[in-house]
Order: sequence, then structure tokens, then C-alpha cells
Amino acid sequence: MAEDIKYQVYRASQELYKQGLVIFKWGNVSAIDPSTGNIVIKPSGIAYDEMIPADMVVVDRDGKKVDGSFEATHDLDTHLELYRNFPDIGAIVHSHSEWATIWAQAGIGIPAYGISHANYFNGEVPCTRQLTVEEINDNLERHTGRLIVDTFREKKLDPNCIPAVLVNAHGPFVWGKTIQEALDHATVLEQVAKLAYNTQMLKNIEPIKKGLVDRYYEYRQEENLFSNS
Repeated sequence: MAEDIKYQVYRASQELYKQGLVIFKWGNVSAIDPSTGNIVIKPSGIAYDEMIPADMVVVDRDGKKVDGSFEATHDLDTHLELYRNFPDIGAIVHSHSEWATIWAQAGIGIPAYGISHANYFNGEVPCTRQLTVEEINDNLERHTGRLIVDTFREKKLDPNCIPAVLVNAHGPFVWGKTIQEALDHATVLEQVAKLAYNTQMLKNIEPIKKGLVDRYYEYRQEENLFSNS
């Protein structure tokens, strides 16, 4: 099973790169191996066009390496915090996609301006506060994960209904029950971030009504709008 998950994480990483959601060595993908509960994650410091499936790293829930020739991505502790606190997710994608990162750098959540957004995210995609100096100096990646979790708790958001977040001054983290679903969420998030930005440029408007957001989110649950899931 681990070899299959390694291949899926590798393939999702390549798709991120192919779609232009990452460049160079930026970003990462991880997934839980359901047979062991271990986590398969992209290695650190290897370019997307140079990696192979065998390069993926396997760690346990405490982050201890179980298998792999390389070290796990430096964002490992962020992924671990999300898996510990969001028990329904099975995969995480972290990109530095252009439009979503613009919102993250501005420190602004992405409002639900239309049904394209509402089909996949049941409300605004939140943006965290900035990390404090103490958090940065203690363990940047672990505190990033904790900050994401705290943001959802403070805003009373369901991570299963809004499977994405913007980390202030950093970029988006998204997740899903499967690797493909997490990848789809990353792709959709970039598109709705672009749509929202350009909508604001045309006119200062309010988000669409919550009832409309709820209804179109329900459509996705009922009909499965993901083309590849």
C-alpha cells in the first residue's frame, strides 16, 4: 500500500507543477497510508522535474522517518498538526499559487462572490493572523499548523466544508479525503481566488447570500462536481 501512496503523492506533486501552482521546489503534498496510518510526503530540496516516486518519504504520526532516502519537506510539522486536529482529512496540498498567495500576502480571506466558489467552499476561505516573533523562533512550521487549527476553531468553521486556508504572508494549504480531492481543491482555490480578485477590481460588492452558498455547496455533495474524483 505504501508504494501505491508514494506514487499517488508523486503524481499529485507533478500535477501541481504541471498546472503552475508551484515552481522550483516550492510547495508539497502529503497523504495518509490507510494501511498503517503513516504519512507519505514530498521530500525536501528536490526539484519536481527530478523526483521519482521512490523519493517520497514515509513518517509516522510523530514525524519520525519510517522509510525514505531523503528528509521530509520542512513543512512536515504543519501537515502533522492538521492531520492530528482534522481527523477526516486524508491528504494535504500546500502550493504557492499566484492568485491565492496574493490574498494571503494581503492578509485577506477570499469571499464567496459566486456559485463557482460556493460549489467547493461553504463560505469565505479564511486567512490566518501573522505568526508572532516568538512562534517563528520556536518552531515556525508547527506553529503554522496550530495557527490554522486555531483559526478554524475561533471562527467556528468546519474544515470538511471549507477545506482550505490562507496562511498570512505565506500561501494556501488545502486538504481533502483523498489525494485527488485535495489536488482538486488546490486547483479550484486558485481559480476562485482569481475570480474574486478581479470581481473586486470591477466593483466593491458584498458576498452572495449564505443561503445561496449553502445550496450550491450541497449540489457538490449530491452530484460530485469533481471531474477526476
